[in-house]
Amino acid sequence: MQSFPTWVPVVALALSDGQGRWLMHRRPEGKAHAGLWEFPGGKVEGTEIPVEALLREAQEELGIALEPDDLRPLAFADEANAGGNCGIVILLYSAARWKGEPVSLEGGAVGWFDLEEMQRLPKPPLDRELVRQLGSIIPQ
Repeated sequence: MQSFPTWVPVVALALSDGQGRWLMHRRPEGKAHAGLWEFPGGKVEGTEIPVEALLREAQEELGIALEPDDLRPLAFADEANAGGNCGIVILLYSAARWKGEPVSLEGGAVGWFDLEEMQRLPKPPLDRELVRQLGSIIPQ
């Protein structure tokens, strides 16, 4: 009997500028959660491991290159934590080094925000949870 996954793995990037600010991406018009701010990233494809997916997504969405050794697991959120079922699980990785200048290649916008600013941004529920967790990890 073949089994099918009951959840969708998604990776996200908490890119730090080393000055207490983190990169957020605003979802472009025409996409789910349009206009809301989120950590950049996307779905893990069937043949990828999460780090590979994040390397690909960083290049596709932001035009930057990351090295696997520069990524650190930071937090995760699932829909159960955000008041829903457990269909999506976001794995948040941090990075403080990259090559290239981050820009929005898929529409929307990017910006650098400190924790207080990030908390005020309109975000999808799972990104609200990730920002909450980030706030409990980083020094104030």
